[in-house]
Amino acid sequence: MSIANFRTTVATNRPLAGTFMKTPSVDILEVLILSGLDFVCIDCEHAPFDRQTLNACLALARAADFPVLIRVPSGTPENIGAALDLGAVGIVVPHVTDAETAAKVAKAARYGHGGRGYAGSTRWARYATRTMPDLLAQSRDETIVIAQIEDPEAVEAAEVIAATPGIDALFLGPADLTVAYGQTDQDCPEMHVAMARVGEAAASHGKAYMTFVANADRAKVLRKYGFGAVFIASEHAWILAGARAQIAGIREID
Repeated sequence: MSIANFRTTVATNRPLAGTFMKTPSVDILEVLILSGLDFVCIDCEHAPFDRQTLNACLALARAADFPVLIRVPSGTPENIGAALDLGAVGIVVPHVTDAETAAKVAKAARYGHGGRGYAGSTRWARYATRTMPDLLAQSRDETIVIAQIEDPEAVEAAEVIAATPGIDALFLGPADLTVAYGQTDQDCPEMHVAMARVGEAAASHGKAYMTFVANADRAKVLRKYGFGAVFIASEHAWILAGARAQIAGIREID
């Protein structure tokens, strides 16, 4: 998977394997790239990434031609612009609840009047070595904007959010949505209704459909709802799982 073809590949809605990265370390990203993942999403909403660490991680990603998304803390133009200027292939925006919010997010990620601020000397622009026409074309072809559906009102508005120009994919956030429904089990009936409804909205407007899963087995079960790319757990979960498996093996030795 390369950065240049990531957006078009996601648009096919075929299964892709990604993960959330929670540890603010360029070394962790380097290991995740070596694992064979299709992409990584740096979680700036729930993990302690500062601007300098993001800068180092995106430098590595661009050098490796590896697609890295950033889940921004919120959908402000400042957060979106900073993520893209550093070199992210796209953004995941939390709590997109209506068409108006979706339109603002899409506008902030695209060049044009009132949209993303143009700068030709960023990493994404390859530090003033590219022409404006080339960069505008790259933005149209490469940048992917993902709206996170994690509130009941967002499920109700899924059709109009999916119809918003400039929104490329819908990401259903199962944990937040479960809690918002007042439930504690992601297999509750409300969640299955929501997954089906949002999936139908995405499909009807030709948008990709994504979600978070704990493992590949869960992804296989949920594929019936139309999910393509999945964010599998995080490096935290994988470290714990690997360590616990080996510790359990040692405990079995007589």
